Amino acid sequence: MKCSKIILVLTLMILQFGFAQEKSDVLLNKALTEAKKENKNALLVFHASWCQWCKLMEKNMNLPETKPLFDKSFVTVYLDVQERGEKKALENPGGQELMNKYKGENAGLPFWLVLNPKGEVLVDSFNAKGENLGSPATPEEVDFFLTKLEKTSRLNKAELQIIQKVFVKRKAQ
Repeated sequence: MKCSKIILVLTLMILQFGFAQEKSDVLLNKALTEAKKENKNALLVFHASWCQWCKLMEKNMNLPETKPLFDKSFVTVYLDVQERGEKKALENPGGQELMNKYKGENAGLPFWLVLNPKGEVLVDSFNAKGENLGSPATPEEVDFFLTKLEKTSRLNKAELQIIQKVFVKRKAQ
């Protein structure tokens, strides 16, 4: 009986380590390498499983009408941070430190940045007042988001309008 408990504990430990999240710096470096290869920028999004605004942003970015638009100009990487309780294992190790490095420690979630392939910040999710846009939802927030996308992407006016309609529309749902 005691032997089977030890085996169970060891099996659970192996499974937990086997399913541990990848380190944030590894994921970011992969994204930057891919961005350089594909002549794109990296869109780095910090999020958490409990964050409804994070889920809304991810959903809006991954709809059939928007995903190809984001994929056209960005290599997107999501880093899990600020998880609670039993979901703490979902976090990407080093994610919070990376978020802090980019001045997001008090920003709230989601917090996002666009980096060039060298890892230099082109834009972040702060508005002109220094407030985190997070998942833009109001017409004003979405317009500010689009301005940042326009500066860092190959998206044309028609494509930006598609993103605008989705982000403003989805807020009400």
